[in-house]
Amino acid sequence: MSARAAAIERFLAENWPAKAGGTVATARDGELVGCQGRGPANREENRAAGCDTVYDIGSVTKSFTAAAVLKLEMTGALRVTDPIGAYLDPVPDDKRAITVHHLLTHTSGLPEGLGDDYEPLTRDAMLDRALAAPLRSVPGTVFAYSNTGYSVLAAIVEKASGTGYAEFLTRSLFEPAGMTRTGYLLADPRRDDVAVEYDRDGRAHGTPLDHPWAPDGPYWNLRGNGGLLSTARDMYRWYRALQGDAVLNAGAKAKMFTPHVPEGDGSTGSYGYGWTILPSPGGPIATHDGGNDWSYARYAIRPTDSIMVFWATNHVTRKGGWDLEDQDGELTRGLVALLSDGP
Repeated sequence: MSARAAAIERFLAENWPAKAGGTVATARDGELVGCQGRGPANREENRAAGCDTVYDIGSVTKSFTAAAVLKLEMTGALRVTDPIGAYLDPVPDDKRAITVHHLLTHTSGLPEGLGDDYEPLTRDAMLDRALAAPLRSVPGTVFAYSNTGYSVLAAIVEKASGTGYAEFLTRSLFEPAGMTRTGYLLADPRRDDVAVEYDRDGRAHGTPLDHPWAPDGPYWNLRGNGGLLSTARDMYRWYRALQGDAVLNAGAKAKMFTPHVPEGDGSTGSYGYGWTILPSPGGPIATHDGGNDWSYARYAIRPTDSIMVFWATNHVTRKGGWDLEDQDGELTRGLVALLSDGP
């Protein structure tokens, strides 16, 4: 074990709650520094978490939706400056000014959400609701986080590509990146690899595969904005893919990591395309978190010195015990600092 890996292991031993399940992966200069399971993936069956444990990565999904849009722009199938009416019809007058860029940057004015994640909502019904909803602001003027906007982006991916959203991600992003355990419907579910999720009282709520989904993935209040399943090893592979041009070229990555819109409300960050861009002494950090009431994930990369932090948990909070979402800043900053130190 390298000195850096040993320092990270000591940090996690001191800062990760002993009974909280999860996995932490760190990388620098393209190489995996460590990929450690922490606690149980399935308490009832005494299965420990590991590098290949599958988690719901929540809103980290948005970074892949953005990458899918940019991949389509690379092929000439769309432009981020296009109005949504180029792909959706009919679009009411108050929403004709919304562009793909506005959806990507949460400046469309569309609502945060339209209902429960597991409501059996079709794509067309979601679009009808989204386009009928009152705007929160004039398109392009205000940053206001919108899960709905990213579901609309997933619909645009389908219309521009002529294929399903999940299928497009697999064919155009995951397979070129070598990601074999990422998607809504895993090619080989191997249920023993999927983490059971636990609530704040320690009660089991099954795995993400047990949630009420459509046959091809989540319903459309969740599709495109959340719910992707992945592993720490696959998220490392995605980091490696973003270092090169196998999936996205330099122009697409520059757009993705540009701090387009300040997030406001006391945040020091700005929103790129599917990422929050944060200033840091070593250069901007691109990051996103995501979770439900039970699982939580954080992904962060810093392109300037090629570092990566990914961690996910299937038991984000325990009453009277821990709250890993509250500890997110401390955990992630500490891991970034350890990766940044020294040669």
